[in-house]
Amino acid sequence: MEGSNGYSLFLIHGLTGTPNEMRSLAIFFNKQGYSVICPRLAYHGETLRVLKMAKWQDFYASIREAYLNNDAVKRSERVFVAGLSMGALLALLLAEEFPDKIAGVSCLAPTVYYDGWNAPWTKFLLPLGYHTPLKYFFYFKEDPPYGIKNERIRNFIHRFYTKTGITDHDPGNIAKYGYPFFPVSQLHQIRLLAKYLLKRLPRITIPVQLIQAKDDDVSHIRSSGIIYERLGSKTKEMHLLYDSYHIITADQERDKVTELMRTFYDRINGGDKK
Repeated sequence: MEGSNGYSLFLIHGLTGTPNEMRSLAIFFNKQGYSVICPRLAYHGETLRVLKMAKWQDFYASIREAYLNNDAVKRSERVFVAGLSMGALLALLLAEEFPDKIAGVSCLAPTVYYDGWNAPWTKFLLPLGYHTPLKYFFYFKEDPPYGIKNERIRNFIHRFYTKTGITDHDPGNIAKYGYPFFPVSQLHQIRLLAKYLLKRLPRITIPVQLIQAKDDDVSHIRSSGIIYERLGSKTKEMHLLYDSYHIITADQERDKVTELMRTFYDRINGGDKK
């Protein structure tokens, strides 16, 4: 989506998600004049048999390639990056690698720890699977509320997920709505990515904002807290939402999320372009 103000917004969706998670942000900021780019993470849209074998490095490589090869990014005076859930961790890695071009990062419901109130009770067994081939054979079924507090949206997701099995090979539905199952192998990849990122956070010095729901059902707000504490950025801020769950880009306070981001970017830009 081409813009008119000379700035770009690079959006990164979450693990097992789709670019549709970022749709409201894309529309809002494009109307504000930003060029908006939202690539699909590597292997997303493929079957679970394919996705479960992916490494976090594959996801980052696909984002990095999309960033480097996008014409709007190349032309932009400044680039802002926003990521949801695991996408927030990838956004921070991108900012560390390209600090001269990237002007600011928005971490939306970052997932350093898979410890929200709706995380499966069996999560304490995960470390046993991480170090064996078992991680490639087990999945968690997505259960309500699916990261969404809004009942209308949640019911729509529920209707789709209840019709989709673990062996579903419909690439159209997967590409549009994401996966109703979560491979244990990918929870392991989030853990490895988080471990790698946490060591590098002190090197990140560009402005960063963190936005997360207090009642996040996937990741406790301590994920935002630990990122905030370890960042090397002098300009950093953390905001809590009180009427949303994990997918804050599509939930009841999505308009508040976009406004917090717009205000943050305008402040970085000095208010010269709105």
